[in-house]
Amino acid sequence: MAQAAGSPKRSKGAPARLARRFVFLLASLLAVSFVIFAVMAAVPGDPAEIMLGTSAAPDTLAALRHQLGLDQPFFLRYLDWLFGVLTGDLGNSYTYSTPVDALIAERLAVTLPLAALAILLSLAISVPLGVLAAARPSGPVDLLAALFAQIGIAVPNFWIGLLLILGVALTFGWFPAGGFPGWEAGVLPALNALVLPAIALAVPQAAVLTRVTRTAVIELTGEDFVRTARAKGATPAYALWRHVLPNALIPVVTMLGLQISVLIAGTVLVENVFALPGMGTLAYQALAQRDLIVVQNVALFFAAIVMGLNFAVDALYAVIDPRLRR
Repeated sequence: MAQAAGSPKRSKGAPARLARRFVFLLASLLAVSFVIFAVMAAVPGDPAEIMLGTSAAPDTLAALRHQLGLDQPFFLRYLDWLFGVLTGDLGNSYTYSTPVDALIAERLAVTLPLAALAILLSLAISVPLGVLAAARPSGPVDLLAALFAQIGIAVPNFWIGLLLILGVALTFGWFPAGGFPGWEAGVLPALNALVLPAIALAVPQAAVLTRVTRTAVIELTGEDFVRTARAKGATPAYALWRHVLPNALIPVVTMLGLQISVLIAGTVLVENVFALPGMGTLAYQALAQRDLIVVQNVALFFAAIVMGLNFAVDALYAVIDPRLRR
């Protein structure tokens, strides 16, 4: 009876925890939205003056400020923007005179595939390299992995991008040095333009994940379940890839979730290096032009992406390790 009574309680533990995390996610997004709006309100420069020029008449400036809602109190402007975000109305760009949601949707067609390709490349490099390095500590592969990790962590992603442009695009011509032809030009030309930027973003992430994978695999190699598998006749390679690696993925996934924010920040620099019309370039240009409505919406969108992916990582733990469902 005790087991029967306890079982449903254990089965409801993971959904209840995820529900609490989701509520915390919404509360965090609300707090982040207020911080973003407050920071944007404190940025020096008058959007109306930038749009009309310093020689504009005071009456004209006042009329434009009223049209943009810049003459309203701070909290009223914040609530108006927050209500617009919740209802899907992100406002109009001061510079482009187009809806902000249309600008974001257009730029997401570049940034999302770029980020996804960078994550796939970082995992494809780090997990095999980390496992092979842990299989023979102090061996050639381990030394190679240590060198790769040191260089990848030390060199910024925008500098890696410049090196790729000089060493690969301009020297060999295998990939374009910059620009984006658009998906209407075909999938292969579009992906071809994203390869070098994705590598520039993936290398620092792969360097960190390689270290995490190597450490996790070495720690798990001496566990009892590995020795039991070996005693039952499993080869070292089979025990490593079948038993050790699945358990080592939990810290790797955790670190990957933490690195998402670094990856998002890196897109701002890398997209500008490769002249990609993505979200990072949009945010940089909008900030330079004091197009604050675009900047604050892009910043909130990035924050939502980071928090949402961390929530997804938390939910993924139960898939990787069924014991966590209890």
